Amino acid sequence: MSRGLEKRAEAPELMDDLTSGGTELREALRKLRLLNLIFAAAKPTLYGVQRLWMESGKPRSLSIVDVGAGSGDVNRRLLQWADKQGIAMSVMLVDLTEEACEEARLFFRNEPRVQVIRGDLFKLEDGCADMVTGTQFLHHFATEELPAVVHSMLRISRLGAVINDIHRHWLPWTAVWVATRFISTNRYIRNDGPLSVAKGFRAKDWEQLRSRLGKRNSEMHAAWRPLFRYTVVISKAAAKTIDGVE
Repeated sequence: MSRGLEKRAEAPELMDDLTSGGTELREALRKLRLLNLIFAAAKPTLYGVQRLWMESGKPRSLSIVDVGAGSGDVNRRLLQWADKQGIAMSVMLVDLTEEACEEARLFFRNEPRVQVIRGDLFKLEDGCADMVTGTQFLHHFATEELPAVVHSMLRISRLGAVINDIHRHWLPWTAVWVATRFISTNRYIRNDGPLSVAKGFRAKDWEQLRSRLGKRNSEMHAAWRPLFRYTVVISKAAAKTIDGVE
């Protein structure tokens, strides 16, 4: 398996097929929230948002657009952090599928700070949010498409972008394979869970992307985070050395 993970997998995920969906996809989105909880998926996004917030002078208000958001469940952790910091935060969840938007609206039905729209990253307005986040979003794209995706994330942000995606490694692949078969018989979960890891990234992938974007080290920071994740922070201003990030 480790040899098979040397390069990013190219097969599309079932969730990428916009011609299918319905109740089976909605069930998969609910199971994905459980997997996100098991594998602490929110923490790398929070780490990146904290870092970019500190680099930007700790503004007291913060708007975030989460692209490819699914249920958007990782944003609950961001809102809790904002409450502790006294930050006035608003979050817009954007996804291509109506099933994801319905699940997100249900999940955040009692949270007025969260807005859900069905939309496309490439069609969002320039500078429509302070930060743009993508959690387990970038791996859905082919390697040659990544620069255009990141450029669009930066285009719609005022401060920068935070990417949280999976470390391509046999250990998380095995853990996800076992977990998906333990928690669900849903074909989306069983197929897309391990495939997501196979489509994930290694340090050299981020270095190659940095080069293709023409970013300096001070502008694009990639950090390995538990559990087998990478947080990538791309600032629209030159980054400073940051201490005290959880």
